[in-house]
Amino acid sequence: QGKKLSDALRISAYVFSAGLLMFTALVNTGSWLMQNITSGNFWQTAWLEFYDYMEGDEWAIFLIGAALVPALAFWGFNGILLVADITGKPTFITRYRIQLGKNDPVDTKKLCKAIYTALGNQFFISFPMLVPMFYIMKWWDNTFSKELPTFQWFLVELSIFTVVEEILFYYTHRLVHHPVLYKHIHKKHHEWTAPIGVVSIYAHPIEHIVSNTLPVMAGPMIMGSHIVSVSAWFSIALVTTSISHCGYHLPLLPSPEFHDFHHLKFNQCYGVLGVLDFLHGTDKVFRQTKAFERHKVLLGLTPLSESIPEPPKKAE
Repeated sequence: QGKKLSDALRISAYVFSAGLLMFTALVNTGSWLMQNITSGNFWQTAWLEFYDYMEGDEWAIFLIGAALVPALAFWGFNGILLVADITGKPTFITRYRIQLGKNDPVDTKKLCKAIYTALGNQFFISFPMLVPMFYIMKWWDNTFSKELPTFQWFLVELSIFTVVEEILFYYTHRLVHHPVLYKHIHKKHHEWTAPIGVVSIYAHPIEHIVSNTLPVMAGPMIMGSHIVSVSAWFSIALVTTSISHCGYHLPLLPSPEFHDFHHLKFNQCYGVLGVLDFLHGTDKVFRQTKAFERHKVLLGLTPLSESIPEPPKKAE
C-alpha cells in the first residue's frame, strides 16, 4: 500500500509539474540573462517602473494583475485551440485529439453557448469576487510592496497554492457530484463529455464560485501574496485547467488524460494531481485503462493515441 501511494505521488507530481518546471527553468534562465545583460535587477526595475507609471494606484494595479493578465492568458491560449476545434486545422494539433471522432469539428451552436457562459462567469462572477479579495490582500500590507518576492519564494508559494487548490477543488467537486446537487448545478459542466479548453469555466454560477474560483483564490489570500505572484498563479491556473479540458494530448504539455477521463466516465478522477483520488479510491477504473498508460508528458511527436491505442472492441 505504501509503495502504491509513493507511485501515485510520484506520477501525479511528475504530470503536474513537468510543464511548470520547464516554464520556471526558462524564466530563471531568462531572468539570469537579463540581470547579466542589463544593469541591476531586471524584474525589480520593471516592476518599479510599472508601479510608478500607475502612480501607485493599488486598485488599478490589482485589476490589471488579477483580472486582465489572467484573462488574456486564458483567451490567448484558448483562442489557438478554438481555431483547431472549429476548422480542424492545423492538422498537427488535431492529430493529438484524445477522444477520436469527437468535436471533429465542434458543434458551433454548443460552442457559442459555452463561450457566452464562460465570459459571463468571468465578468459577472470572477471579477466581482476580486473586490473582497482586494481588501483582504490590502490587510496583509504586502500585496503592493515595491519589493518583489524572490523567485525561490514564489516557487514555495506556488507549491502551497497548488496544495490548497487540490484539497478545495477535490472535495467541492465531489460535493457537486452528489445527486441532489448534480442535477441542478454540475450537470451543466458535464454537457461536454468530450471537453474543449473553454469549457473549463463553462459551469453553473454556484459551481463557478465554489469549485472554480475560491480554490484558486484561497492560496494567495492565506499567504498574503504579492500581486505579481497572484497574477502569475491565476494565469498558470487558468492555462492549466484549459489544458486539462482541451481534448488534445499535445507534446511537452501536462497530460489532460486524467480529467478528460472524468468527463467521459463522470465518477472517476475528481482532483487535479490525483493524490486524493488515489487515497479515496476514485481512480481505480482509470488505472485499469489505456488512458492511464497515456497519462504522461508526451516527449515525442507521435500521438499517444497511436503508440498506446485503445484495444479493439469485441465483436458482438
